[in-house]
Amino acid sequence: MTELDGHAAGDPLPAAPADDAHGSEPGDLIPELTPMFPGAAPFLARFLPHSEPSHTGLTHHFCDLHAFLKYLHGGGWYGYLHAALGEQSAFVLLFEGRAVTAAAASSTGEQALGELLNLYEQGASLSAHPLPADLTHVLSGIGSRAWKFNLTEDFTGLHARPTGAIYYLRGQIMATLPATLPYEGAFPAPLRPQTLILPRSLAGWAHHQYAMTLRGRDATNAITGLHQTFRARHGAPGLAFLRALSESLSPAEYALRSDVALHDLESMVQDFVKSGYVREV
Repeated sequence: MTELDGHAAGDPLPAAPADDAHGSEPGDLIPELTPMFPGAAPFLARFLPHSEPSHTGLTHHFCDLHAFLKYLHGGGWYGYLHAALGEQSAFVLLFEGRAVTAAAASSTGEQALGELLNLYEQGASLSAHPLPADLTHVLSGIGSRAWKFNLTEDFTGLHARPTGAIYYLRGQIMATLPATLPYEGAFPAPLRPQTLILPRSLAGWAHHQYAMTLRGRDATNAITGLHQTFRARHGAPGLAFLRALSESLSPAEYALRSDVALHDLESMVQDFVKSGYVREV
């Protein structure tokens, strides 16, 4: 695919499908969704459909955001978070309770995820809006740029045009939305959305290297009593994480490779250091 920079590409784009049952079974009624944030500048916000919040009015005074994210991850939650403070807003899409794409006024991805956390800590009000799993998957490819649209039999993602947007799932139209781009482009969704990792400025611990101590080596040795103690506390996931740290992987790298939420690793790293299994390099 070719990236579009906000202007129509020189090569002609394929004709946009009609707003009927193109790509769907004859007679199917394709739902038209309502934009939640009509006129929003960030692409992700622009194409988020209306959803009544499952949680609203959350603030840092009575709700720890990391604990809330862990709760959503544990429940395999699908939907988006919206944090607003005055005229500032940030949006984060969660897939299986994992942050997979994000947008704010001047940033996307990891930086926008950090912006949402910053706004929350400054007193922003947070709301959580559930979405169906398939619709969340379609939205997971929305970033800072659109690409040339090429409808294939397995295309999953968003097709945006000056006349509206179309949600595709495996080549079939699942919904439309009256939100537009001034040019035609696509936001293809990844086969499996990848978890966002907080930028170093907000999660420096996640980007550090940790060296295994002798106590840590004993914990990974199945014939030691310490191994049984460690396994009873942290289980197989903790053992795999400890071994990864011994192989010079940072927690952030391990989270990406293993598709684990970073906030699930933070408490383990703290316990590993406190218990003397690893030390920060």
